[in-house]
Amino acid sequence: MHQVFAAHQPDMVAHLAAESHVDRSIDGPIAFIKTNVMGTAVLLDAARAYHASLCDSRRSSFRFLHVSTDEVYGSLRFDDPAFTEATPYDPSSPYSASKAASDHVARAYGRTYGLPVLVSNCSNNYGPYQFPEKLIPLMIAKALSGERLPVYGRGLNVRDWLYVEDHARALALILQRGGVGQTYNIGGGSERANLDVVYAICDILDNKLGDAVGHRRKQIAFVTDRPGHDLRYAVDSEKIQCELGWRPSVTFEDGLERTIIWYLQNADWWQSILRGAAYDGSRVGVGKQVAVS
Repeated sequence: MHQVFAAHQPDMVAHLAAESHVDRSIDGPIAFIKTNVMGTAVLLDAARAYHASLCDSRRSSFRFLHVSTDEVYGSLRFDDPAFTEATPYDPSSPYSASKAASDHVARAYGRTYGLPVLVSNCSNNYGPYQFPEKLIPLMIAKALSGERLPVYGRGLNVRDWLYVEDHARALALILQRGGVGQTYNIGGGSERANLDVVYAICDILDNKLGDAVGHRRKQIAFVTDRPGHDLRYAVDSEKIQCELGWRPSVTFEDGLERTIIWYLQNADWWQSILRGAAYDGSRVGVGKQVAVS
């Protein structure tokens, strides 16, 4: 990392690299600790040394944005207010615990060493090029393949969905105009139960492919819930909206249709992943799947 900084001389760093799938963290938690905690520490330490080497003008404008998740806040009940930047951390999974730890390390480098750190916590992203183990691309791929669509529990867990391009705009604004040492929550303002998301995917595919309404809903199968499955996430984005003027511009309905069209037009991309060794489309993190009657 020291060589990368020396070679490229960045003015800003956006740290998005992470092990990021909760199910995988249940099966292999140590990899998440190594990547998300130790990996972040390595990058922060390289950034600290690089920042100290800069001339005064470049040092004062340098920024390090640590990109995190709303999952560090834990789970909400259906009647709870949304997460704010002041919500106490209460992670439930090895994934969210590793991200919570990395958030603390990033802030500590800001306070101890004066590294100009900013932190963002976003809700569930979706859009083109998302790895097909995530809910939306997984359901698209399985629906197109005629396989069953495995939905955890009763599908009542709620997530706030954020279109990836809206997230990218928010990150650019934080880097350009965010306050050093500040945390910004980024949410799509689109809470949906998982089952409703799967219904919407099925209905859009039926419409796009000329099939009867409800055709793909018949592929839905409720399966054993994963351990520690948070009930609900909801993100209050008032701070970034008021301070930086950011708002989500893509509705969930529009973003989901754009995403499905992209996966229909780029089947070679995700099919090559499913044919490879990295991921075969199976669910992980819960052991043997058992259908629920």
